[in-house]
Amino acid sequence: MPAVEITPNTLRPKGLRSVLEVSSGELLARGRARGVEQGNAYAGSLYPPEAWALVEAGAVTLVDVRTSEELKYVGRVPGSAHVAWQTGPAMIKNPRFLRELENRTNRDQVLVLLCRSGKRSAAAAKAATEAGFTQVFNVLEGFEGDLDTQRQRGDSGGWRHWGLPWQQD
Repeated sequence: MPAVEITPNTLRPKGLRSVLEVSSGELLARGRARGVEQGNAYAGSLYPPEAWALVEAGAVTLVDVRTSEELKYVGRVPGSAHVAWQTGPAMIKNPRFLRELENRTNRDQVLVLLCRSGKRSAAAAKAATEAGFTQVFNVLEGFEGDLDTQRQRGDSGGWRHWGLPWQQD
């Protein structure tokens, strides 16, 4: 009988409990499968509770790529590394991003990048992969989630929406 290949579940998790019941290897496989589905130019994409479960298991390093101002005024994930993808009020791409990322991590480490909504971290993940980082994942929904119908963030996804650990200065 031929071996049956099992495709990882790539749907958005229904809750944190369902994620915590899954192994780190399975969570990374889901993220990689999503990456293939989405045509990512990096290892894959994880939902916030998946990223948190991997951080808690010690399987990944979480890198917040938001600005210092966002960390201070919006909030941050305790224990995460910080390497800004863009800086200042004009949101200029940080020309030292790759060098700073390499100083805080290493190219073969499993990295999970987080921004406000998952867009800047996707661009940063692509750039890091192109520079030789081999296992870079993006956090879908980011820290605050996408804009809702009232053009506000926080009700339709994101790290805080999932009730994951965060703090504010």
